[in-house]
Amino acid sequence: ATNVGFEGGYAPPLKYTRDALDAIMSAIENAGFRKEVTIGLDAAASSFYNTIYGKYNIDDKSLTGGELLDYYIDLVNTYPIILLEDPFHEEAFEDFSLLTKKLKDLIIVGDDIFVTNVQRLKKGIEMNAANALLLKLNQIGTISEALDAANLAFKNKYKVVVSHRSAETEDTTIADLAVAIGAEFIKTGAPARSERNAKYNQLLRIEEELGEVAEYNRG
Repeated sequence: ATNVGFEGGYAPPLKYTRDALDAIMSAIENAGFRKEVTIGLDAAASSFYNTIYGKYNIDDKSLTGGELLDYYIDLVNTYPIILLEDPFHEEAFEDFSLLTKKLKDLIIVGDDIFVTNVQRLKKGIEMNAANALLLKLNQIGTISEALDAANLAFKNKYKVVVSHRSAETEDTTIADLAVAIGAEFIKTGAPARSERNAKYNQLLRIEEELGEVAEYNRG
């Protein structure tokens, strides 16, 4: 479909980050949900990090880690952003730590930096790098290893975001997993195609089955 991304979301050909955020804000306000809707950004910074020069290429600029940090702070102060995923490249533990310290109320999610791996998560916890874990079952390989990572995160007061992959199937396991571990968030794309809708439909079925005991974990 035209202008639809891998995860089912609307992906118009916009050049700059603020253009996209302004479009999102316009849609939110026109729908009448300005106070109800907040924004989470998956920066995927490893994808625009130049390993040769050690800089991030974004919005026609080449930024150092410190400059990118200031860039994020400006965005957070301008838009109702509550979550940032992978704001720096996958080995930038110190920059993750600094951003987590400066934006204490922001949810800083580690995906590429942790890869659902207990050892990398331990390093992040020791350095106070991020405060949330993106949990991907097939990223680490087994359910038991994924649960180990989730338990370590919860034990250290990290939030957990159960996530799909960009190339998905209609399997609904992650919906069951998110409820089973009491995750505050699930990331499974826009409700645009069957491989995305399947997860949301499963969550609805779980809620119906649980009835009155169904309770959302707000952390």
